[in-house]
Amino acid sequence: MTMASDTALTVAPDGTDDPRPLVRGSLTRLLTWIVPANVSIFLLWGAIPGVLLPLQIAGIDESNKIANLTVIATLGAFCAMLAQPIAGTISDRTRSRFGRRAPWMIAGVLIGGLALIGMALANSLVQIAIGWIIVQIAYNFAQGPLSAILPDRVPRAARGTFSALSGLGLMLGAIGGQVVGAMFAENIGAGYVLFAGIALVVITLFVVFNPDHSSAGVTKQPFSLGDFLRTFWVNPIAHPDFFWAFTGRLLLYTGYFAVTGFQLYILQDFIGLGDGAVPMIPLFGLVSLGAILLSTLVSGPLSDRIGRRKVFVFASSILVGAALIVPMVSPTVGGWFLFTILSGLGFGAFQAVDTALMSEVLPSKDSFAKDLGVVNIAATLPQTLAPAVAGAIVLAFGGYIALFPVGIALSILGAFAVWFIKAVR
Repeated sequence: MTMASDTALTVAPDGTDDPRPLVRGSLTRLLTWIVPANVSIFLLWGAIPGVLLPLQIAGIDESNKIANLTVIATLGAFCAMLAQPIAGTISDRTRSRFGRRAPWMIAGVLIGGLALIGMALANSLVQIAIGWIIVQIAYNFAQGPLSAILPDRVPRAARGTFSALSGLGLMLGAIGGQVVGAMFAENIGAGYVLFAGIALVVITLFVVFNPDHSSAGVTKQPFSLGDFLRTFWVNPIAHPDFFWAFTGRLLLYTGYFAVTGFQLYILQDFIGLGDGAVPMIPLFGLVSLGAILLSTLVSGPLSDRIGRRKVFVFASSILVGAALIVPMVSPTVGGWFLFTILSGLGFGAFQAVDTALMSEVLPSKDSFAKDLGVVNIAATLPQTLAPAVAGAIVLAFGGYIALFPVGIALSILGAFAVWFIKAVR
C-alpha cells in the first residue's frame, strides 16, 4: 500500500478530509444499508431490556423482580458503557484485508447471538446475568465500529443525511423491538433466537455489500491511554457549548428512557393491567413511533427554515416533562396513551433538532470521530441504563410514582441547559 493510501485512511476518520472512494457500489447504497443495519442492532435494545428481559426475570422470581432487574441491568449497563469506546479503539488499530471495522462487527453479532441463545436456555438469575453481560459487550463491539462508518466512508457533505438515516434506523429498531418483543412474551427463548438471527444476517450482508478498504498495510498509530480516557470527558471550560449540549441531551434522554424503559412493569403494577400489559405494548409502541416520526419530519425542516435550534430543543424538552405529569396524576390506560403521544412528539422533535445543534458545537474539526463518540454516549447510555436507573428510583422511594417527578426534573434541567449555549441561536 502506498503512503498516499495510508494517509487517506488515517486522516479521514478524524473528520478533516473526505475519505477515499468506496470499494464497491455508490454512496446511495451505503446510505440505504445503514438503515437496516441500525434497525437490526436496535431491535435488540428495544425488545430485550424493555420487554423480554423483565419478563424472563419476573418469571423466575416475581416478588423480587424490580431488585433483580436493577442489579442485572446495572451490570450490563456498566459493561456497555466501557465496551463501545474500547471497541472503537481496538478497531482503529485492527489490520486486516477486510478493513478495520468488519471483523469486529461480524464477531460482535456472532458472539452476541450465541450469548442470546445461552439466555434462551437459562433457568437462573446468575445465568441470565452472565448472558446479558456478554450480550452487552458483544453487540456494542458490533455497534461501535458500525457508528464509525460515518467518518470512515461518508463525505462531509453527506454526513447530515447519513446521520438522519442512522437515527431513523435507531428509532425504528428501538420502538419496533418493543412491538415485536411483545409478540414473544409466551416464548422468550424464541424471541432471543430471532433477534440474534436478524442481527447476524443483516450485519453480515452489510459487510458483504459494503466492503471496506484493506487496512493490512497501514501503519498503526501509537496508543495513548490519556486520549482514550478523554473520550469519556467533556471539558466545560475549554468547550462550554459542547458541554451544555451534551448535558442537555444526557438529562433529557435519561428522564425519558427511565420511564419508557420501565414501561412493562409500570403498565403491570402502576396502571394495573397485570397480565394484560404485554398485549398493550405493541399498540403503545406504534403510537409512539407515529408521534416521533411526525414531529421529526416537521421540526427538523422547520428549524432549518427559520435558522433556530435552541427554541426547538427547549420546547421539546419541556413537552416531554409535561407529558410525564399525565400518568402521574392519571394512572390509567387513557393517561398512558396521552403520555405516549405527547412524549413521542416531544422526543421526536428533540432528537431531530438536537442532532443538528450538536453538529454545530463540536469542539474541533480535528477530533470529529472522538467528539462523535462522546455524543453517542449521551444518546445510547441512558437507553442502556434506563432499567437500572428506574429500578433504583422505585426501590429507593418505594413506588413507581417516584419515576415521574424525577423524569420531569431531568427533562426540565435538560431544557434549560441549552440556553447556556452561545454559538447557536
